[in-house]
Amino acid sequence: MTDGMPLADLGSRKRGRRFVRILEAVADRGAMTLPELVAMLGVSAATARRDLAELADHGLVRRTHGGVRAVDSGGELPVELRDTQCPVAKLAIARAVAARVPRDRHAVALSGGTTTARVAMELSRHPLLTIVTNSLTIADLVHTHPDLRIVTTGGSLRTQSLEMVGALAERTFGAVNVGTAILGADGIAAGAGVTTHDETEARTNRAMAASAQRVIVVADGSKVGRVTLAQMVPIDGVHTLVTDASADRGELDRLRAAGVEVVVA
Repeated sequence: MTDGMPLADLGSRKRGRRFVRILEAVADRGAMTLPELVAMLGVSAATARRDLAELADHGLVRRTHGGVRAVDSGGELPVELRDTQCPVAKLAIARAVAARVPRDRHAVALSGGTTTARVAMELSRHPLLTIVTNSLTIADLVHTHPDLRIVTTGGSLRTQSLEMVGALAERTFGAVNVGTAILGADGIAAGAGVTTHDETEARTNRAMAASAQRVIVVADGSKVGRVTLAQMVPIDGVHTLVTDASADRGELDRLRAAGVEVVVA
């Protein structure tokens, strides 16, 4: 991205949802014309041009004569746009997870992601909780709650997700013992396990899961049955999946058959 205004400050949630639709459509088709985008979005040509200009300025698409084409992002949305996706489902998932975390002295590890951030906000109401995280976003969300103990890892900052990753982060997780690890995911499937777009992030989250007595994966229905580049945890390392009613029922049955407790929030 450029050093200018972050996407989160560019306008309304409605505009953020348009950005997501544009990026997903262009990634799927490779390229789109301006008239195609106008028809898809139901906006004026001027509005579509402004959206494309912002996305191009941040290096997320490439403008062409009469339209736009995709750039290679590995299929990963910028962190600023992810919270525009499935907000109601993510809140329900977060509340279901928080209900499963003891309300006494307990240590929880949280990976980065908008769904885990919602979980962190719900967990901030739990007294005597220790939160261990490599996510700058989560640390910022919960650090003002006096009853919580916050432990953050070192590591290299991954700007796409605002997570600390790499050897330092892995060593931090290796040095602690937590009761529950709560992992966000780009995909979860019975055959491939829990996956993400980045292999360094996957190694860090694998270390997080290894430090825990119980692993809970939080993923909205669009992630269930999906497989991305790097495995974080094999499916036999997952105790519980918390998802929403849009998840593919056949894949949920396969996950249950693999020994995963499935909770539909």
